[in-house]
Amino acid sequence: MSATEPSSKHPFAPPPEGVVAADVSRALAEDLGDGDATAALLPDVADEAYLLCKEDAVVCGRPWFDACHRALDPAVRIDWRVAEGDRVAAGTVLATLHGRARALVSAERASLNFLQTLSGTATAVAKHVDAVRGTGARILDTRKTLPGLRIAQKYAVRVGGGVNHRIGLYDAVMLKENHVRALGSVAAAIRAARAARPNLPLIVEVETLDQLREALAEGCDRILIDDFDAPTRREAVRIARAAPFAGTIPLEVSGGVDLDGLRAIAADGVDCISIGALTKHVRAIDLSLKLGPAPRVARH
Repeated sequence: MSATEPSSKHPFAPPPEGVVAADVSRALAEDLGDGDATAALLPDVADEAYLLCKEDAVVCGRPWFDACHRALDPAVRIDWRVAEGDRVAAGTVLATLHGRARALVSAERASLNFLQTLSGTATAVAKHVDAVRGTGARILDTRKTLPGLRIAQKYAVRVGGGVNHRIGLYDAVMLKENHVRALGSVAAAIRAARAARPNLPLIVEVETLDQLREALAEGCDRILIDDFDAPTRREAVRIARAAPFAGTIPLEVSGGVDLDGLRAIAADGVDCISIGALTKHVRAIDLSLKLGPAPRVARH
């Protein structure tokens, strides 16, 4: 299986090859500059290395890892022992590499930066997905991503089992407080959005139950109930599920969501929960790439 092909076990779409190439080009340029002064001290001979995961994680970022190493050594052989999206235990050897010693060392940091960051995102998402399993609620990301890595992080969200919200400001219309204030009402804002961009999905944020009723009556693709307390949230679900609306428009919760309270929110019957922390509060997974043969005691 190539680095960009999803396994049958994890049927998520691969990242765009052009995005991976551009990300890797920037990363290598900022790290290598006009050349790796330290790697030049090594003999330029064939060598091997192994990639070790030091904590439990969901693996994500293989395409970026591979591209970093192949950019410096097109003949490098990377033998992955795990698939993209696999859950692995601490101590797992993820892959072995065979290539030129200087290239292996020069690509090390950039390749690990991608893999540890994207694995960190996927691992966090998987924990949130696990927390709501069986409720019917979906975990969504937001636009609170690391600058320049939005497509990569949103790919990692999918690998972790989450669902992408809008990618940017261009692929959906999202009406918020300022739009409603400027246009006079939720209904007026919805009509203006439909007239201006009829082919884009329309998401409407509401702050009160009256605004919720207005959005339901006017129609849209999803309603965001932002910062509702638990009783108001449950009443919002009741209203949206009752006639004449009968659950035709999904409800999304955002704001003040953490892992501890996630199950209770999902159990109220909402359809989606969007969480900015999935991509904003990234904690990288502890990985290392070491020259030499992989230790036999490591799990794989």
